[in-house]
Amino acid sequence: MPHKRNPIRSERISGLARVLRSYTVAALENVALWHERDISHSSVERMMLPDCSVTLHFMLREMTEVVKGLGIYPENMARNLNVYGGVVFSQRVLLALVAAGLSREEAYRIVQVHAHSAWNREGGDFRANLEADAEVSARLSAEALAECFATDLHRANLDVIWQRLGI
Repeated sequence: MPHKRNPIRSERISGLARVLRSYTVAALENVALWHERDISHSSVERMMLPDCSVTLHFMLREMTEVVKGLGIYPENMARNLNVYGGVVFSQRVLLALVAAGLSREEAYRIVQVHAHSAWNREGGDFRANLEADAEVSARLSAEALAECFATDLHRANLDVIWQRLGI
């Protein structure tokens, strides 16, 4: 897709992750042989361990280059998070309603109705829909609802992540 910036490297990483995961089958089959006199597991390990090591090293180098070249556009990110009035925060609203005493099924129904309404109408606004719902207002204060839409929890460890990446 021409609009993507790292399609080849990302595709390689994704594809090679499947290859690495496939080695778990061979590794698990070897476990039963460790305490036996059968040494058939050693041939698997002679192939698997170097291949896993080299492949993982390559994947880490590729991912490092992807992350180093990562473009961050805070305005676009904020706009995307708030499309349709913050539908992406529906899970947090659901959990807050459950914590406030609603059954999961009832909370799910309420959140789903408002999310779909926002999603399927031009200019839809999930948060405004929730604020206008008497059942939601009876369970969640304005502050509790606002907390559901806060991004602080998701951004709490960004500095640590960037520091670890050395970026």
